[in-house]
Amino acid sequence: MQEQTRVADWHALPTDAVLTQLHTTAAGLDSSQASERLQQQGPNALPAAASRSMLVRFLSQFNNLLIYVLLGSAVVTALLQHWVDTGVILAVVLINAIFGFVQEGRAEKALDAVKAMVSSRANVLRDGLRTSVPTEELVAGDCVLLEAGDRVPADVRLLRASSLKLDEAMLTGESVAVDKSVDPVAADAALGDRFCMAYSGTLVAAGQGLGVVVATGPRTELGRISTMLSTVETLATPLTRLMDRFARQLTITVLSLSALMFCFALWVRHYDLADAFIAVVGIAVSAIPEGLPVVMTIALAIGVQRMAARYAIVRNLPAVETLGAVSVICSDKTGTLTRNEMSVRAVVLPGASFEIEGEGYAPQGRFSLASQQVDPAAHPALLQFARGAALCNDAHVRQADDGAWTVEGDAMEGALVALASRAGLDVEALRLDWLRLDEVPFDAVHRFMATLHRPADAPAVVFVKGAPEQVLTMCVDQQGPEGLQPLDAPYWLQQIDALAARGYRVLGLASRAPAHGADSVDMDDVKDLTLLGVLGMIDPPRDTAKEAVRECRSAGIAVKMITGDHATTAAAIAKELALADTIRVTSGHELDGLNDAQLIDVARASTVFARTSPEHKLRLVQALQADRSVIAMTGDGVNDAPALKRADIGVAMGITGTAAAKEAAGMVLADDNFATIVAAVKEGRTVYENLRKVIAWTLPTNGGQAIIIIVAILLGLALPVTPVQILWVNLVTAVALGLTLAFEPPEPTLMQRKPRSPEEQLLQPYLLWRVALVSILFAIGCFGMFEWSLQRGDSVELARTIVVNALVIMEIFYLFSVRYIQGTSLSLRGVLGTPAVLLGVGGVILAQLLFTYTPPMQALFDSRPVDITAGLLSIGLGVLLLVLLEVEKLVVRLMNLDVRG
Repeated sequence: MQEQTRVADWHALPTDAVLTQLHTTAAGLDSSQASERLQQQGPNALPAAASRSMLVRFLSQFNNLLIYVLLGSAVVTALLQHWVDTGVILAVVLINAIFGFVQEGRAEKALDAVKAMVSSRANVLRDGLRTSVPTEELVAGDCVLLEAGDRVPADVRLLRASSLKLDEAMLTGESVAVDKSVDPVAADAALGDRFCMAYSGTLVAAGQGLGVVVATGPRTELGRISTMLSTVETLATPLTRLMDRFARQLTITVLSLSALMFCFALWVRHYDLADAFIAVVGIAVSAIPEGLPVVMTIALAIGVQRMAARYAIVRNLPAVETLGAVSVICSDKTGTLTRNEMSVRAVVLPGASFEIEGEGYAPQGRFSLASQQVDPAAHPALLQFARGAALCNDAHVRQADDGAWTVEGDAMEGALVALASRAGLDVEALRLDWLRLDEVPFDAVHRFMATLHRPADAPAVVFVKGAPEQVLTMCVDQQGPEGLQPLDAPYWLQQIDALAARGYRVLGLASRAPAHGADSVDMDDVKDLTLLGVLGMIDPPRDTAKEAVRECRSAGIAVKMITGDHATTAAAIAKELALADTIRVTSGHELDGLNDAQLIDVARASTVFARTSPEHKLRLVQALQADRSVIAMTGDGVNDAPALKRADIGVAMGITGTAAAKEAAGMVLADDNFATIVAAVKEGRTVYENLRKVIAWTLPTNGGQAIIIIVAILLGLALPVTPVQILWVNLVTAVALGLTLAFEPPEPTLMQRKPRSPEEQLLQPYLLWRVALVSILFAIGCFGMFEWSLQRGDSVELARTIVVNALVIMEIFYLFSVRYIQGTSLSLRGVLGTPAVLLGVGGVILAQLLFTYTPPMQALFDSRPVDITAGLLSIGLGVLLLVLLEVEKLVVRLMNLDVRG
């Protein structure tokens, strides 16, 4: 073989055809064949994830246009030998880079995480003998032995299966172990329906099997996901796109304005070259919000800490804000919206249908008959049914140290044990009293399990459970309330269909009395049964998921379920969670027949996507992103990883999630609770609103400073404030005042608003109006104070010091106004402020006292001591500014204008 044989439809071929295609036998390869094929095919290993060095990750933090503008400003100030300006600007850039580097943490390791899903050794037949070989040495044609507890080492076509069950949740999303057989299935069968295949990375839950390796390494289903992960593009976050656009606009504006004013100063006002450069630097320093990048980074970091307190762990800073823009959440079902635990919800007996409530595998629960709560002890037929379910069963339910109830064994059998406990039976004592003598293990061929029991004080009984249609064919009568009745097959088929239509997995339970003195049971004994009833079970929704979905819908966020499970089961969960008013289900098979344009329409219209593969999930996320909607994808399996990486924000489950899912996601839920996403969305919206407040505060203060210098140049006046003094104001107030807005609590109506458009501009019309109005008021106030100071005979240095203090005082009062853009700040709550605001104001006041009155600061910034008259006048100017802005907000509310644009 020149290369590894690759046939896409191994599951559709009979076993002899598979062996022929692979040039092997059921006895496996000999050592020489295996060695030769290993050289041709390469090792059974997934490609290692490419990692970035710490230096590269640190340098990438500087890859931002606004940072480039700041670095350019630093170069200009350095050429002019304004070392204080240069040092401060570089310090801001460095702080911003350190924050980003620390928060992003480790590099992406999604491919390595997938690689870890593969076992280290495998049991194979080589040279006709059983031997253990490293997983990396497996080749196509090897015959692999599978036993309970093994992780499947490669993609395997089964040749023999004895009660074999595989847990494929990490690959398909199937919530229970899947029964395996050797019979071929349809070529177009979904991954979860290929019952004759065992896929790399899945876990053998029970039984034994023998299979031939058909694909290794990157050619396995797990390898295809690994390849998809390496090619999936990680999208820029909405905030990143907005800030990039804002940075471009700001850069063009500042550079154009600076060039224009440089020419005006040089040719019209006849400044010498050095003075013209100083003036231009003053404009650049005043217009560029030097502190905005670090304030934005800190605001996001605050969001990270708040989310962590709510069990949402964010892996990179921009992901915090992305959640606030989410308009669609694509959620996996198993383990995300549901508990990943099977629970019996309905038991149908002859003449009675019971509904059961209970949480997980805990023994507490309620039984209802005709919508009325009943005591199971009052219904002997129900107790008999529960007894049979517990005895024809190999699972055990235990209570862990933390109080949680867990199952040892098959999840469906664990649900039957929980049913018996909820009915009041002591299962462990029951199993001691009803000694099991023999059994017929479950097999996918005959689709039932039978056990023989002999109680201490009663005749022996055979209990049989299995696929309801199969059990029904083996029954001759049914257990009625008054004794045996003729079997009413049409009635039971109707009940089975009704339970299946509700999305339940249905099991039938029957019994018979064996021959007197029998101590064994075989296939011939499993006939002429008495039907006890049927039951329906499901992996139920999380208790908090329904309320979380309701909150999402209230916030204008659509929730779509994308799962590998069956359509009926998924639809039932979707209806119970009320994902939409009308539930439309689309299968993975239907998706295969759609082109990209058709898929976009179907993706928007459908609520549930069932029997989906990793490719389907990835295509669906891309289709939903076609209209620039912001998509969150939640999941826990390896099959979710590519879609998690492609989504605007991938959300992985922290407890049940695979390492691959966690590494591909931008956020991990430490409590595996879908409701935590709602809290994270609220936090994301809060972060964005607070960032808007930061910008609404920063731009007018910078704009006012720029206007001061521009007007001075245009009129040929002395600069009321120097570039280094402007830089002082920007840095001190941006950190001590602007940063306080990042701590603002969420507004009460935050989660009643629709998601914002990802195309929304940061500078909305109202915000632009605010920037212009406040900038002009700042400029008028500063020029007024400058001229007043000069008119009373102060030196230019003192007049500039008064202007700096007046500017800072106006920024303090403006801070109180901008905290409540849609409401008044002239209230007790508004005036008192948050602890962060009060601390920030106190810090700025202290800094200004040092700036004004300490000799070192006077020497550095050319400041002078200010008298009390100038100080009181500056405070009065701040009060006047606040009153004017509150009047403006009142006019806006009376005119019913949209403050968001």
